[in-house]
Formats: sequence, C-alpha cells, structure tokens
Amino acid sequence: MALAIANSRGLDGLNAPPVIVEVHIASGLPSFTLVGLPDTEVKEARDRVRAAILNSGFEFPSKRITVNLAPADLPKESGRFDLPIALGILAASSQIPSKALADYEFAGELSLSGELRPIRGALAMALQIADNGKCFILPETSAREAALTGAGNILSATSLLDVCAHLCDQNALPPAAAVNLEKPAFFPDLSEVRGQAQAKRALEIAAAGQHSLLMVGPPGSGKSMLAARLPGLMPGLDIAAAKSSAAVLSLLGHFKPEEFGLRPFRQPHHTASAVALVGGGNPPRPGEISRAHQGVLFLDELPEFDRKVLETLREPLETGRIHIARAAHQAEFPAEFQLIAAMNPCSCGFMGHSNGKCRCTPDQVARYRGKLSGPFLDRIDLLIEVPALPADALAGKADGESSATVRARVEQALAKQFARQSKPNSRLTAGEVDTRCIPDEAGSKLLKQASTHLDLSARAWHRILKVARTIADLADSEEIRAPHVAEAIQYRRFARG
Repeated sequence: MALAIANSRGLDGLNAPPVIVEVHIASGLPSFTLVGLPDTEVKEARDRVRAAILNSGFEFPSKRITVNLAPADLPKESGRFDLPIALGILAASSQIPSKALADYEFAGELSLSGELRPIRGALAMALQIADNGKCFILPETSAREAALTGAGNILSATSLLDVCAHLCDQNALPPAAAVNLEKPAFFPDLSEVRGQAQAKRALEIAAAGQHSLLMVGPPGSGKSMLAARLPGLMPGLDIAAAKSSAAVLSLLGHFKPEEFGLRPFRQPHHTASAVALVGGGNPPRPGEISRAHQGVLFLDELPEFDRKVLETLREPLETGRIHIARAAHQAEFPAEFQLIAAMNPCSCGFMGHSNGKCRCTPDQVARYRGKLSGPFLDRIDLLIEVPALPADALAGKADGESSATVRARVEQALAKQFARQSKPNSRLTAGEVDTRCIPDEAGSKLLKQASTHLDLSARAWHRILKVARTIADLADSEEIRAPHVAEAIQYRRFARG
C-alpha cells in the first residue's frame, strides 16, 4: 500500500483554487477509480494516463488505484489534471521520488504518447501561484503564456518523460520564456474615413473618456469603419490591465501571447444569445462582454439583437462586472468593456436620406426604435447621427487627421483623468461626479435648461457631466465651461427622438 500527493490548480471563474491530487495504490483486483467531483473530461484521464505512462517507458501498476481530487466540493473539468495524476501514480509505485512532488505544482493534458498538450487558463493559474514559493510546471505553449505574468517560477515541459527526468535530477527543465512583444500593433487608420467630422469628434471623445457610443445612420455611411478604428485611438494597456484581459481570454483558450497588451475588439453577430453575450453555461464561462474586457465591444445592427439580450447589458455597463448565478454554481467575471453600437434610423435604413427611398410610416419608425428600451439608451453616453456622404466627399481625397495624431490628444486627456481620479471619466460614481464634474455658472444654467427641455433622467444628467468633463480634458481646461456642456448635450438628442 502506497500514497503519493501532487499539487495542481482548478478553475472557478477567474480564481484558480489549489487542488490536491492524492493517489493511493493498494493490493486487489486491477482498477482505476477517480473521485472528487470530476466531469467527463477528467474521468477520461484514466485511459490517457495509462497509455501515456506505458508509452513513456514506465510500468503501469496492475493494482487497485484510487485518485482523489480534493476539495471534493469543487467541480473539476478539462484535462489539466492528467499530468499530476500520472506523476502521483509513478510516485506511489516508487518509479519516481515522491518527496520531489512537494516543491511543485503541475497542470497539463497528456497525449497517448506522453507528450504534453496546452491547457486553458494557464495565465489565470499563474497569477495566483506567483507568491507561494513553488515552481509551476506547464506544457511548453501554456508556460510561455503563463510567463507573461512576470513570475520567474514557471518551468516549461514537452512530455511526461521530461518532467520525470527533472524530478529525478537527471535533466532540469528550462524556465519558460515569454513571447517577444515588440511587434507593433496594427489598426485601421482614422484618416481613411472620408468626411464625418462630427462622428470623428465623437469617436475621439469616446476614446478619451472610454465612453459608450451609439451611431445612427443609413447603410454605407461609415459606422462600421469608424468603430473599427477606435482601438487605434486608444493607448495600449498597462501591465495590470493587460494581465486582467489576458486572464479572461486564457480561460477560454483564445489568448494569443503575441497580442498581450493590445485592447481586444469583439464584434458578435446579432443572432448571439444572452449566454453568448454575457456568459453562462455549466460551469459558467465568460461571454463576449468579458472577452472584450479592457477593450471594445461593437454591436452592429443594434435593434436586430433580441431585446432580452440587450437588457442583460444594463448591469455590466454600470458596474464593469457580470455575476452569473446558477443553482449549483456561481461565478463573477470582469466586464469593463467600451460599448460601441451602430444602427439604421429606420427598418429600411434610408430615413432622412437624400435619395428619398424611405417609405417607413411614423409608426414603423417608432416600432423599430422601440426595440431599444429607454433604460438601455440611458446607459449610453454618446448618441450621434452619421449622415450619408455626398458624392463629392466620396470622390475627394481623404485628408483627415491620422489615428496617431488623435491618439496623442487622447493619451493626454486620459493622463489627466488618472492623475485626478485614478480612473477614466466613464467610471466615475455618482458621488465622484458631484465633486469632480462641476460646471461653471453658465454651464450649470445651460444644463438645467436642457434637462427641462429634454426631460433628462438623473442618470442622463450624470452622463452629460461625465462627457463634458472629458471634453474639458481634451481642451486642457480644468473648469467645465458652457461650450463643453453644450457639446455634451447635443450628443443626447437622439435619445429623445
């Protein structure tokens, strides 16, 4: 009878709680039992581990093997436990020294040949083992991902045999090397968009304060082009934000190390379900809003999304997080995304167009716009119209400002915001708006008049002040003046249309 213990990590949302892999070998008829709330993927580890041990040149014990994954109340999923289970069996059968396992944590899926395959969530796990004094052994691809955390205790392995040689002091595993991140990011340039001066101005304000934006205009007016150029106007992510964004993508297995530090840009189709957009499932997984964390979520053809789906965005737009509750499990994911949306002015798309094609009745227009609820529109900071371009504007040469020029102003404005309040203006709370977004006397009077005329809600009032604060920051003004308030007010006129 022998017992061996190996350390690993599970995944519970963005958390990576420790999992102890206990392997017990006893006399009796040959069997292999897995306990500890494993799902189907973990149960299949029995066959993968057996083949991997044999094909690596070791002996698989023909005895009664029991593997316990503790704690028992934590659901275990995916093939990440293959490596610690195999090492526990080899240690319990005295084929490798069992004492060597205590200084390491292991995660990795085994192929039948004994090669290690990458796993999901390596970066999220590495963020939580940085200070526990143990080395973390991962498959080579996953180790490069985990090395982006800056931890120096990540070791890279390619096979079960390599890990065993390291534990037997025969051939040390190399430290993981992070991918080279010096490759510059490429985003479409703003100078390629002809005309649309007001829309470009709104896009600059949205980037400078990380405000949400809704563009309304006929087909072909440039709404999608403008949205695609927003990431190029925004500064790169700092290390903490980059790690937070990468950890979410790592949970889904969609993280690319060469894109570390770049703002994600997500554009789900309008047929997306609520679970696909905000997350869910069993166990809960991040949705599109979390995949866009610290980046941009672009919803084209906004009224075509199911209304119930759009209503699920109301909470994360306010809080920057999404809490998913199920009967047996709960999870919380970050969702600090910047919402950019586009829609047509009516169901046919040509309302107000000079070609006169629109035949929509007022009732049809109201029904089409009524797909967006008032509470949802109230949570969008900027609402602008993007008109169709005349032929001479299309035929002319594109001579607008480049993304680099606009980005320089955006970076200066954001620097002022972080120096003043350690967050962008869009994330100011109601109390912070009252202390940091105080307009001058003329601006305050103008806002009161607009509130009466437009019947503004308290939330819309605060959002106008946030946008006015951003406009003042772009103008390098410490005081919010009447012109700043006036410009912010005009970006809410569509909300009452």
